Amino acid sequence: MLPKDLAKKLRYIQIRTSKIVTEAMAGEYKSAFRGAGMEFDEVREYQPGDDVRSIDWNVTARQGRPFIKRFHEERELTVIFMMDLSASGRFGSVRMSKNELAAELCALLAFSAVRSNDKVGLLLFTDEIELYVPPAKGLKHAMRIIRQILGYKPQGKLTNIANALDYLGKVQRRKAVVFLVSDFLDQGYERKLRQLARRHDLIAVSLSDAREHSLPSMGLIEFEDSENGKMLLFDAGSSRIRQAYAKMNGERQEKLQNELRGMGVDQLKLRSDLDYQHSLVNFLRMREKKR
Repeated sequence: MLPKDLAKKLRYIQIRTSKIVTEAMAGEYKSAFRGAGMEFDEVREYQPGDDVRSIDWNVTARQGRPFIKRFHEERELTVIFMMDLSASGRFGSVRMSKNELAAELCALLAFSAVRSNDKVGLLLFTDEIELYVPPAKGLKHAMRIIRQILGYKPQGKLTNIANALDYLGKVQRRKAVVFLVSDFLDQGYERKLRQLARRHDLIAVSLSDAREHSLPSMGLIEFEDSENGKMLLFDAGSSRIRQAYAKMNGERQEKLQNELRGMGVDQLKLRSDLDYQHSLVNFLRMREKKR
């Protein structure tokens, strides 16, 4: 029996995402990601226009005329959501918290995966490995994953992305599409990220909030660092302070973007104060063009 508040959240997510996961969205999802590889289909006689690189020279020699090998893409995917549940994800100043945004995004992608008959798995982490759900198919399994995302109470408050990447690399050997969902307020994970990106199709979903980009002009503001409990006092009435704050956060975002690009990792940027659907569709279309 689900607690009332969790059942309510789950129902809300179902209603929200069912309106979005249309045939068109499912098509965008399917076109954006490759399968695990190419699977042998058949050998047939060469026809004008066929790629000469596909010629099967052994069969050609035996038959005395050219034959080619045909392959088809192994479409079935394994999709894994790596979700950062550290305390900073609870922050949200306008529409929703970063964790709520992450939950809705993962639910949408999970339902899209179900429609494409793909496997879905989950790794929840803080500075600890909180929960791992191995990939499997089906709506029932996807609903289990969404329930865990919405209702799981993490033990840790801090973030250790490197530890989570290392763990996933050990438990998921076969190639997967991995969505690393975090605000990336961590350091020292770059080497592990690069290693995992060599084996898997890794996508960094970077979450942020409006107040992490700029401060309103409203005098003294007290912030609590949600991960270490330290209190910070800002004079948001000072334009100099506001500009310095915006510059610092802009530089952090730019540094992350450059690092990911250098590793060949695609980045999906989402803000908890803005509608994410447009950004997601544009991202999927960008991925399709790269294929």
